[in-house]
Amino acid sequence: MNKIRVTKVFTFDMAHALFGYDGPCKNIHGHTYRLSVTLIGEQIADETNPKHGMVIDFTDFKKIVKEQVVDVFDHTLVLKADTPHAKIVGLTEQFERVIYSNYQPSCENLLLDMVEKISRHLPSDITIHNVKLEETPTSYAEWFACDNF
Repeated sequence: MNKIRVTKVFTFDMAHALFGYDGPCKNIHGHTYRLSVTLIGEQIADETNPKHGMVIDFTDFKKIVKEQVVDVFDHTLVLKADTPHAKIVGLTEQFERVIYSNYQPSCENLLLDMVEKISRHLPSDITIHNVKLEETPTSYAEWFACDNF
């Protein structure tokens, strides 16, 4: 059986701040992120199955990433829990969607969090091949399974 890769692309808007950073990203600011997720697996071989030939139904693929990543991060402010930003008086009273993470919310750390969230919800016969998180049109982080085994 042949392995096939399938990819879906998602966009969402999110704000963050990098506490202690030596540039303007130490301030709260936002991005329109573009997330590309590529899965790898074998086609459904059962010819009686209406999904015959698919690796994963794109609807199921979309549901996993939307629920685990897009719905979690879209229009949120992500701050490391132990930064002074997290102590801004009235922050959570004025804004509904604030996430306090246990990591510095850099593109790379966000990417690793997203890979882990997606991986936990995939069917056992399908794995992530790679994930790319674009923070700006010219800056991104990528994760490849082959680099991590």
